[in-house]
Amino acid sequence: MMKARSKRSTIKYSKSFKAGLILVTLILLLALVGLFWTPYDVNEMSFMLKNKAPSLLHPFGTDNFGRDILSRVMQGASLSFLIAVAVVGTGTVVGTVIGALTGYFGGVVDAVLMRVNDALSAFPGVLMALVIIAVIGNGKYNLILALGIVFVPSYVRVVRGEVLKQKELDYVKNMKLMGASDLHIIFIDILPNIKTALTASVLIGFQNAVLSEAGMSYLGLGVTPPDPSLGRMLSEAQSCLIYAPWYAIAPGLTILFLTLGLGFVSHGLAER
Repeated sequence: MMKARSKRSTIKYSKSFKAGLILVTLILLLALVGLFWTPYDVNEMSFMLKNKAPSLLHPFGTDNFGRDILSRVMQGASLSFLIAVAVVGTGTVVGTVIGALTGYFGGVVDAVLMRVNDALSAFPGVLMALVIIAVIGNGKYNLILALGIVFVPSYVRVVRGEVLKQKELDYVKNMKLMGASDLHIIFIDILPNIKTALTASVLIGFQNAVLSEAGMSYLGLGVTPPDPSLGRMLSEAQSCLIYAPWYAIAPGLTILFLTLGLGFVSHGLAER
């Protein structure tokens, strides 16, 4: 018993995983606080405070409308986090169901759906999202729908590949002999055994969702004013990079730290 306990206690995480977890935790704490409280009203403008450098009253400075950048970064991070959760949740649920069913049952349905999935995967994701947004219009809810559709094929492929491996294992054959239904085998027995691969895919997807939301909002096709967005803040900061560089630094570093942290965490999980 002592030996078994000592073996379990020797499981260690890499330094990159720990660093990534710290970065993600800090940004998520900033985002969670921003959901309920910000130092200033995010849309409060003041001509007297226009482009003020960082100070004790405004740690990240103010923008070209006199708005507090820290407050806008906090709420922008909250909005990016919520959008990423919705996008990844949509892609994961739909992709997992399709991938699990096609991988387990195979046949004509699998062949047809995978050809459709291959066609969607071959189409550049950002370009597909742009096309969808052009058809249904911009806004945060339409952005979630567009990116959710774009994210589905990657989860279909991951889940299908794992299910194909699992369904040939002895425990699945034993469950069939015991009379378990196919849906029970898929969703109760197989899916819990692919959680490591799926978790890593979800973290990578979350990272891509944050970058995609920022990119779409930067182009003016995502979050619309007056809602703050990290990507839109970067776009607005272009006009004042020389005399107010802090406007771009705060949202830029927030995006960088969050995506780097998620990358480190997903890589650390994959190594284990």
